[in-house]
Amino acid sequence: MSLATPALILLALAASPDDQGDGPATFAGDVRPVLERSCSRCHGPEVSKAGIDLSVLADEEASRRFIDLSLQVLDAVELRTMPPPDEPGPTELERQRLVEALGEVLDAVGEPTDPGREPIQRLTHEQYNNSIRDLLGVDLRPADDFPTDGSGGEGFDNNGSTLFIPPILMEKYLAAAGKVLDAAAPEAFLVARPSDDGLSPDEAARRCLERFATRAFRRPATAEEIDRLMLLVRRAIDRGDSFEDAVKLALKAVLVSPSFLFLGERQREAGTEDGAEAEGPYRIDPFEMAARLSYFLWSSIPDDELLELAASGRIFEPEEIDAQVRRMLADPKSRALAEQFAGQWFRLELLKSGAEPSRRRFPEYSSDLRDAMIEEPIAFFHALLREDRSLLDLIDADYTFANHRLAEFYGIPGVSGDEFRRVALEDANRGGVLGMAGILTLTSYPGRTSPVLRGKWVLEELLGTPPPPPPPDVDTLSQDDRPIDGLTFRQRLERHREQRRCASCHAKLDPLGFGLENFDAIGRWRDEIAGVPVDSSGRLTSGEEFTGPAELKRILKESKRDLIVRNLIERMLSYALRRGVEYYDAPTIEAIAVALDEQGDRSQTLISEVAKSYPFQYRRDEPIAAEEEN
Repeated sequence: MSLATPALILLALAASPDDQGDGPATFAGDVRPVLERSCSRCHGPEVSKAGIDLSVLADEEASRRFIDLSLQVLDAVELRTMPPPDEPGPTELERQRLVEALGEVLDAVGEPTDPGREPIQRLTHEQYNNSIRDLLGVDLRPADDFPTDGSGGEGFDNNGSTLFIPPILMEKYLAAAGKVLDAAAPEAFLVARPSDDGLSPDEAARRCLERFATRAFRRPATAEEIDRLMLLVRRAIDRGDSFEDAVKLALKAVLVSPSFLFLGERQREAGTEDGAEAEGPYRIDPFEMAARLSYFLWSSIPDDELLELAASGRIFEPEEIDAQVRRMLADPKSRALAEQFAGQWFRLELLKSGAEPSRRRFPEYSSDLRDAMIEEPIAFFHALLREDRSLLDLIDADYTFANHRLAEFYGIPGVSGDEFRRVALEDANRGGVLGMAGILTLTSYPGRTSPVLRGKWVLEELLGTPPPPPPPDVDTLSQDDRPIDGLTFRQRLERHREQRRCASCHAKLDPLGFGLENFDAIGRWRDEIAGVPVDSSGRLTSGEEFTGPAELKRILKESKRDLIVRNLIERMLSYALRRGVEYYDAPTIEAIAVALDEQGDRSQTLISEVAKSYPFQYRRDEPIAAEEEN
C-alpha cells in the first residue's frame, strides 16, 4: 500500500500523454516549486497559518522526516482544500505531478533504524487493577480511588510521559496493598507452607515469595530481591506473627516496589555480554517482550504461558507471536484492549463527564441509555478483534451489539435483557461507528446536532486529518436547529461558511456532518426537523456526492480506505508503544500497511504486525556506564 493516495496517482497516470509533462515527476521539479508559489504566502516561516510552515519541506529527506506534514499536503491536494477557492492555485496537472512525486518520496522511507525512546511507565489505574486481579484473584479495583490518570500520545492514558506519582498516590499504593492482601484467599499467595514436604518456614516462605515476585515483577525475581524480602518475613516471625501474616508483610513490599508499579526495562551496561560494544538499538529481554505483549492486549501481567515462552526464548518467533495474539484475543481479558483503546480513541468517557443532552428536548435520554451507548462501540470493537474481522467494519457493518434498552431505541425487535449480544441490522444507515448513538451524541450539542462537530470527528478520529482550530473570534450559530427567519439550520450554516476565513475548513467539515443529519442529537433517526425534510446530501471536496449516512459510509470505505487504515495503524502503534508516533516510525507504519493490504485488513493482522514490529521489540541504544572500580 502506498503512503500516497492511490486513487489520485491513478488519475494522474490515466491523463492523456499530452498532459503528462516532460519525464517523471520529481520533488525538486514538481513539489517544492508548487509549495513556494501557491502555499508559502500563508504557510511559510513568517506567516504560518494554523501553525503550518511548509518551508521545512525543503527536500526529499526533510519530507520523510516531517512525514505527517507531508501527508497533510497530500491530503489537501487530493481533497482540493488548499489553496482556498479565491486564491490562485496549481493547475490540475501540477496537482497530479505533485502527488506522484511526493508519494514516491514517502514510499521510499526505507527500513526502521530507531525504535524510539521507551518511557518508564507507571501502571495506569486500569493496569494496576487488572494486575492485582490476576495476582490475587480479587476484583476490588482499588485504583478507582486513586487520583485521575492523564493522557498523552494519540490521547491514551498509558503514555509514560504523563504518568506521574504525586505523594498522595504513594500513600494510596500502601493502603491498597494491605487491603487487597487482606481480601485475597491465602491459596492465592501461599503456594507452600512449612508443613509441606518437611519444608522449613524459611524454605516455604522463599517459595511463596519467588512465585509471587516473579509474577508481579514480570520476570524472574533475583536472589538478592528474595533475600531482602526474607528479612521482612524473619522479623515478622521473630515478633510472633503467624507464617501467613509474615509472608503478607513481604508481599506488601512487593506491591509497592518500583519493579511492580513501573513498566521499566533494563538498559544494557557497557562492557556486558549484551554486545554493548556494538552501537545501535538492541532487542529487549524475552521477559520484557512478554510484559509488552500482556500489557498491550490485556492491560495486565503475563500469564504462565507467556512467562514460559519467554524463558525458552521462543517469544520473538513470528509464528509464536501470531499464535499468542490469537490465544490472547480469544481470552476474556482481551476486553481490556477494547475498553482502553476504543474507549479512549472514541472519548466515550465524555458521555459521563461532558454536558448531557437536554432532558427537555430529549426526555428519552437516561443513564441506562447512556451506559448502553458507551458499551456498544466497546462490545463491537472487542468482537472485531476476537473474530478477526475487517477493520473497515468500523465504517460499515450489517451488525452491532445491543441490549434491550439500546435495541428498543434503535427500533430492533426481539432483544430482551440487559446483556449485550450481536444483533443483525437491516437498516444500512445504522451500521458502523457513524451510526452508533454514543458517537452521534458525543458529536452534538445538548440541544441540537452539529454538522461541524460531526465532520471534525470524522476527519480527526477516522481519517486522521484534523482541521485547524477555528479563528478565535468566529461567529457562533444558534443552539436551536429549527428554522429561523425562514432559513433552515443548514441554510444558516451555509451562509456562515461564505465568510472567506471559514470557507476552506467548512468545505471539508460540513458535507461529512450533513451526511449524518438524519440522526438527531442523541442518535435517533429522523426524516424532518420541525416539519421540514432533512437534507442529508453533500459533496466532498474530492468530488464524491452522496445523500444520507449509507452512501457517505460507502464513499469513506471505498475512497478513503488508505487514510482510515493508516490512522488506525498510527493509533494502535501509539497505544502499544506507550508513546506518541514519531517521524522515524514511518517505515514501521508502511510495513504494517502493506501487510494489512495483503491480508484484507484483518484486525488480528494489525495486532500481530504491531507486536512483530521493530519499535515493539527493540530499545534505543542508551547504555549506562558500568560502575567504576575504586
